[in-house]
Parts: sequence; C-alpha cells; structure tokens
Amino acid sequence: MSESPAGPGSRPNVRLEDFEKRIHLRQLTMDDYPALVEMQELCFPGMAPWSEDQIRSQIEIFPRGQLCLESDGRLIASSNSLIVESDMHTAWHDWTRISDNGHIRTHSDSGDTLYGIEIMVHPDHRGINHARRLYEARKALCRELNLARIVIGGRIPGYGAQADRMSAREYAEQVISRGLYDPVLTTQVANGFVLRELIPDYFPADTASRGYATHLEWTNLDHVPDPSTRWQRVSRVRICAVQYRMRHIDSWDDFHTQCAFFVDAAANNKVDFVVLPELLTNQLMAVDPGRRPADAVRTLAELTPAYLAMFSALSVKHNVNIVGGSQFTIDESGRLQNVAYLFRRDGTIERQAKLHLTAEEKRWWGVEGGDALEVFDTDRGRVAILLSYDVQFPELARIAVDRGAQILFVPFTAEDRDAYLRVRYCCQARAVENEVFVAAAGTTGNLPFVVHADTHYARSGIFTPLDTSFARDGIAGESSENVETLVTADVDLELLRRHRLGGTVRLLEDRRPQLYERRG
Repeated sequence: MSESPAGPGSRPNVRLEDFEKRIHLRQLTMDDYPALVEMQELCFPGMAPWSEDQIRSQIEIFPRGQLCLESDGRLIASSNSLIVESDMHTAWHDWTRISDNGHIRTHSDSGDTLYGIEIMVHPDHRGINHARRLYEARKALCRELNLARIVIGGRIPGYGAQADRMSAREYAEQVISRGLYDPVLTTQVANGFVLRELIPDYFPADTASRGYATHLEWTNLDHVPDPSTRWQRVSRVRICAVQYRMRHIDSWDDFHTQCAFFVDAAANNKVDFVVLPELLTNQLMAVDPGRRPADAVRTLAELTPAYLAMFSALSVKHNVNIVGGSQFTIDESGRLQNVAYLFRRDGTIERQAKLHLTAEEKRWWGVEGGDALEVFDTDRGRVAILLSYDVQFPELARIAVDRGAQILFVPFTAEDRDAYLRVRYCCQARAVENEVFVAAAGTTGNLPFVVHADTHYARSGIFTPLDTSFARDGIAGESSENVETLVTADVDLELLRRHRLGGTVRLLEDRRPQLYERRG
C-alpha cells in the first residue's frame, strides 16, 4: 500500500490486492512433492513422510482424489484419498491394507466409498478453516462421482493429556458433546462425520493418541444407486461349463434343440451361470459346406439376430445367466468380429468382442479384433469374458480384476491337445496370479467339411486360486477329455474376498508395479 500525503481531506491510496489472500484448490502434482514432505514433517514430527513412489502412484491412479490448497504459490494443506468397495473392507482399522500402504493400487473406479488417507494443514495456516475447505472438496467429489459415503480413520491427539483421567471412549464422547476440544476429532465432527468406533492399537507410535484412532463416516444424502449395481450381494455362485460336441446338423432347428437341451439340463441343477464354448455356431456352416471360409462366416453372421433371440429367450425362460459361447457378428462399421454375449436372466444382453486374434482367424476368416475389455455387473457378482486366445495375455485378466471382476469366463475352441493346454495352463495361471475364479468351456467333436473348424479338443473346467481355503489342486470341477458333458461347481465370493484380504500369499496386495510398469 503506497502512502499519500497527510492532511485534511486526504485519503490513503488503498490497493485491494495488498489485502487479498489467494487460496487455490487444485490437484497435487509431483512438483509439489518437496513442499508436501516439508509440510508433513512439520505436521507429524517423528513419523515417516510419504515416499516419492507413494505420491507418484496416488497421482497416477486417482489424480482427482489428491488435492491441495495453495496460497500465493505456497502449499498450505493437502488431502489424499482413494475409492474402494465398502463390502470388501469390513475391517476399516487396517489402513495400510486398504490404501495399499499408500500406493492405492487397491483403488477401484467402480467402488462406492471414498476412503480418506490423510488431511494435513501447515502449522502456520491453521485456525482459518483450511481443513474444512478440504473436507468440503472431498464431499463435492463424493457427490460428483455419486459415491455413497466417505470413510476416514482419524487421530485423537488430545487424548494423551487426558488418558490418566478417562478412557478413550469417555474422551471421545466429551469431544463429540463439545465438552472437550480435540484438534482432529472436533474438526471432523464439525464437518459432519459420525464416529462409528474407536480402534485401539491403530498406530502405536502415535503416543499423543495413545495408539487410538477413530472410524468416522460421512453419508452422501444425494447418492442415487446405479441401476447397473442393483444386484444383490451374494456369496455362493453355481457355474456350469458345457463341453459341447460339434457334429453335423441339418438346420437351425437342430442347433436350437441342442442348445436348449444343455441350458435346460444346467438349469435343473439350479445354476447361476451356463457357459458355452467359443464359436459353437460354426457347426451351422456344415449345413452348406464347400464355400470359401471368408464367405461362409459372413453368411453365418447373418444369423446373429436369431442367435441373440434364442439365447435371450432361454435365459429368461430358465432363469439363468448364459455366456452364449461366441458368434461371428458384423458391427456397425461393417467389421467382422468374434463376439461373446452375456445373456442376463432379467433379459438384458452384453457383448465382448475377442481382442486378440490368431493368424488363422485373420487369414481364413478376415476377423478383426475388438477395442475394449468390458467388466459386467450381474446378480452374482462382477464378471468378464476372455475369449480363448485372450486368456493367454495376462494383462487383460489383471485389468478385469482391477475393475472388480470376481469370475472370468473363457469360452474356447482348440483344434488339438497343444492348443487346449495353452488355454488350460493360462486359465489356471490367471486364477492364481489374480486371485479370481475362472470357468472355461470348450468344444469337442469334428466337422469334416468346415475349413479351420474341422477338429476339436477340450477338457472344460472351473478353476480357483491356490490356497488352503480352496480345492487342493485349484480345480473346483473338470470334465473328462473330449466327452460331451456338463461341469458344475460352486464358487464362494465371500471366500474369495477373505482370501484376497488374508490369504497365505496376497498376490494382488504384494505386487510392485513400480518395478515393471511401462513408461512412455
């Protein structure tokens, strides 16, 4: 502010910018790391600050959840968070497991809960509602993403001075009733959070809190449940894999009769999913043999509407979800694709195009690969479909599981034992490395006059992770080789959840992608 001459009637030359405090809410960047560590050491003396790898991982995985306040170019407060599935974390006391020890590889875009890892305000900038600004930013993000709640685990640093006079419960009750002031809990309660429980031995090194922490929740009253997640949470799921024999047939009616028989037989066993093999419709090419393969499959693709109508009707009639193998389909742009369809028992249909193609598929039939991997909600968990060759690419299974898949369906066709074993070994590898159930269904039999679909070899199965909680050899059910049959087994999603959280080994939790992630 510049001075003006003193005297009667004179007025100071007031510049508003001299009095402004520019506070800017934005996302954290790696450029903030040195200032972030400096602030953390001031806020939590004696505690190890965030490592560069942890902050980089948080920013890369969920940038919108890593926020900060900046005043005149200086970092003055920060907030870190991730999204999780509430039913996957009933033990909210273990923040290291929930947050992946700060790397947040446990983050799930499909989750329903914003989990707050940390909020801190620089000591020089406290007492002027910066914490409230960050809490409000979290609430706004929660509303924008239509999440159900925010969960945090907080400290009670004021308890240390009162620990000789009262219990942690008594202290928390007095803070909530405003009889006592706590620098953390008072702020959280003032921002609408409700105390659910006290957690002893949460962080023993936190002597100010005597090792205690609080489990607090804020409920998003604007949350609207997504219709795609209206499905009931379940534990046991019954799966039937159909090992289907390819044979000569004379008409579509013959094909319909065979498919209806298998769906009916599976439904009589009260299954939740029926999985049929890849390209089981190829036997229809035997009705009109002798055509060039590229022409034959495009003619076959014309039957896609009839294929969709048939399996949708069977799904609704028998009250069962059907993975209808796959069928050649021509998409809106005229591309020929090998597509697996999921027919839900409520009548809805989803599609998953095969993403990786063998040289023979491209050369003989002119098939083109799909562009995206989908993960589907069903009334029996989240599932994905990896068509045959796709299961041999481990990245796809990992992506599906990171997006919440609990069961992978693998419709396949193999011309000989070598081709079958590639699928089989990869199915078991995906089950083990991703802690997920895998159900594979293949074709057997022969089609002597259908080029590139003449011989078939299969042994269908339902595979599990390998641990004491599951089948000894990781096989829940398996067929004999090259016999037309059904394989039925129950898998337990609750057991899978517990295994992921506390198994003998925890492959999803213990992975270190910073060692092998692709950059550039």
